[in-house]
Amino acid sequence: MITIIDYGVGNIRSIQKIFQRIDIPVQITSNHKEILSATKLLLPGVGHFANGMKKLEESGLKEILNQRVLEDKIPILGICLGMQLMANHSEEGDVEGLRWIDAEVKKFRFTPNTLKIPHMGWNGVELIKQTPMTKNIEKEDIFYFVHSYFVSCNNSSDIIFQTTYGDSFVSGFEKENIIGVQFHPEKSHSSGMKLLKNLSDK
Repeated sequence: MITIIDYGVGNIRSIQKIFQRIDIPVQITSNHKEILSATKLLLPGVGHFANGMKKLEESGLKEILNQRVLEDKIPILGICLGMQLMANHSEEGDVEGLRWIDAEVKKFRFTPNTLKIPHMGWNGVELIKQTPMTKNIEKEDIFYFVHSYFVSCNNSSDIIFQTTYGDSFVSGFEKENIIGVQFHPEKSHSSGMKLLKNLSDK
């Protein structure tokens, strides 16, 4: 079973529905005991980085997640803001993140200003490194993005996907049990289903 963390940020029901479509059991919870007994976690999120960190801290979930992720080493997937929260720091609100992965969150800046921000719509991903999370992801697969900030990894070995929007940016990382994707697999139809199935199999 995959445990989706409810910390008041994100469209959790759409994630639940896509798991139901591929017959993977999930639970949605903010209960500390349920998270402590979980075998796989998913950290969703849309919105402002500083608000996301505030919600995790005020709910007491930050400490629980640190234990499960850093000590117990159970698999966790961060989606969009959930991915960004795993980094060291974000320019959005000038706030420290969970520091699970050596990365910074930066705002898109284009010179000249020819591309719209946020980056919104369908894009492909370039496979940088093969891992169990990239299984069956092909060149033809496209994913849905909505974001104004992106993750910049300090260690290139952590990058599994890159996407080009003006410049190339990290659209997926993986370090041991910690996985993040900038796109929304729950909105990415069959391509997103492949990725979520890989999480279930991990």
